Amino acid sequence: MAVFGFWRKACYLQYTSEFLINNQIKTKREMGALIIGLFFMAIGWMVSSRLKSKFREYSQTHLTRDLTGAEVARLMLADNGIHDVQVTHVEGELTDHYNPATKTVNLSEAVYHGRNAAATAIAAHECGHAVQHAKAYSMLELRSALVPIQNISAKVINFLFMIMMFGAFFASQIIPFQTALIVIIGCYGVFALFAVITLPVEFDASKRALAWVQSRGIVNTQEYGMAKDALKWAAMTYVVAAIGALTTLFYYVMLFLGSRED
Repeated sequence: MAVFGFWRKACYLQYTSEFLINNQIKTKREMGALIIGLFFMAIGWMVSSRLKSKFREYSQTHLTRDLTGAEVARLMLADNGIHDVQVTHVEGELTDHYNPATKTVNLSEAVYHGRNAAATAIAAHECGHAVQHAKAYSMLELRSALVPIQNISAKVINFLFMIMMFGAFFASQIIPFQTALIVIIGCYGVFALFAVITLPVEFDASKRALAWVQSRGIVNTQEYGMAKDALKWAAMTYVVAAIGALTTLFYYVMLFLGSRED
């Protein structure tokens, strides 16, 4: 559920990298990157805060069925004929995730032990990913295939950031500005593609989760509304991340085209 750690770092790189090689770019371009980065950091923070607020709100209502998030997860997995996936708990707030490599549904403490609509929604959502995996859902497989490429892109970006950070005065000698832009565009292209592909994966997992908790009678009408609203705000974090990634990619493409004209 947490998606903004790397995004904040990426936004920082977005406007810092140009500033560190300011002999080769204009002030307007620096300001453009700064505005884009700060805008999506602010939007991301607001959506994330709203999600946490909704989770706390819906955590106050005890689930009628009196099931913990862990029990809900195990029941959903069993109902879908999945017996090789383990349900475990991890530290942190809203750190819930499904790991296809280890076949584990990892739930945060509040979700794992929680007996409320919010915990039920998130636990079922993560199991929705396990169901996708078991049924070879194409978009999940595509996203999984992109993970190694995204990890490499992140390392390249970090390396480039280090060059620009510690070699600011010699950056143009270490790596030409246009070459740096091409590398950045390539990396952000991967980030943007991953973020966009993530959207149908997350929406489908929520759809599966809501359909199951309703058909199985896990929640009543009021609790269903809470679960649906909680998952809606969780999905919004991915929507913001995708829009931000696409906007950042577009910005760097325009910056590259502008540098060729200068």
